Amino acid sequence: MTTGAPDRSRLSAVVTGGGSGIGREMAMRFARDGAGVVVADQNADTAARVAAEIVEAGGRAVGVKVDVRLQDEVENMVALAVSQHGGLHILANSAGVGEQMAFLKQSIAEFERIVAINLTGTYRCIKVAAPEMVRSGWGRIVNITSVAGMRGSSGRVSYGSSKSGIIGMTRHLAVELAPHNITVNAIAPGPVNTDMVKAVHTDATRETYTRNIPMHRYGTPTEISDAAAFLASEQASYITGHTLPVDGGMSSTSSIFDLD
Repeated sequence: MTTGAPDRSRLSAVVTGGGSGIGREMAMRFARDGAGVVVADQNADTAARVAAEIVEAGGRAVGVKVDVRLQDEVENMVALAVSQHGGLHILANSAGVGEQMAFLKQSIAEFERIVAINLTGTYRCIKVAAPEMVRSGWGRIVNITSVAGMRGSSGRVSYGSSKSGIIGMTRHLAVELAPHNITVNAIAPGPVNTDMVKAVHTDATRETYTRNIPMHRYGTPTEISDAAAFLASEQASYITGHTLPVDGGMSSTSSIFDLD
C-alpha cells in the first residue's frame, strides 16, 4: 500500500459548497497548495466564478453544479475530478444549510430537508468519492461540522442534530477507511465572518456570540481553510477520526445561550 501522498502536482480535490464562504476559501487554498480542484456548488454561477478565480491565479480548477441530495450530480462531480485531474485524493464536505427556528414551531419536513443536505449529503459524497481514493491508495476527507453539533442552543435542533451526525459519521468512517490509507476528520467552526453570516446575524446575535467566545471575536474563512489544509496534508497522516473545533475557545466554555 502507498503510504506517502501523491506529488502535489498530481493531487486532486473536490470541495462541496465551494462557491462561497468557507468552501470557497478551502478551494482556493487547495489550489494554492498545488491540487487540481473541482469547485462544486448548488449555484452553478458561483462555482464557475471561483474556478475562474483559481485559473486566473495560475491554478487548476473546474466548476460544477451539484445538489448533494442528487445521486447523479454527485457521481458526475467525482467523475469530473477523475477526468480533469486524474483521480480524487481530497474531499472537503462544506455544502450545508442552517436554520434558526424554535422546535415547537418547526415542521418535520424542514427537519428532514436540513438533515438531507447536511448529513445525508455528506454521506453521499463520501460514498461516491471513497472508492476513487481506495484506487489511488491515499485519501483525505475533511467534513465541516459545527460547534452546534457539540453543544446546545436554542432554535438549532435540526441543524445541530445534522452536525452531530457528521461528527459520529467521521469517527465511524475513520475506522472503516483507515486500512485504505484514507483519513477522515472534521472541523467544527464557531461563528465565522462569511457573507451569509454577515447577512443573517443581527447586532444582538453578534454581541451574544462574541461575549461567549473566549477570544471575543468571530473567525475568518481563512482560519478554517488553514485547518482543512493541515488535515488534508501528509503532516496529518496519523490523525483520523477527530473533530477539531476552530472556534476561538467557544466549545471549551460551559455556557449555553439563547440566540432568539
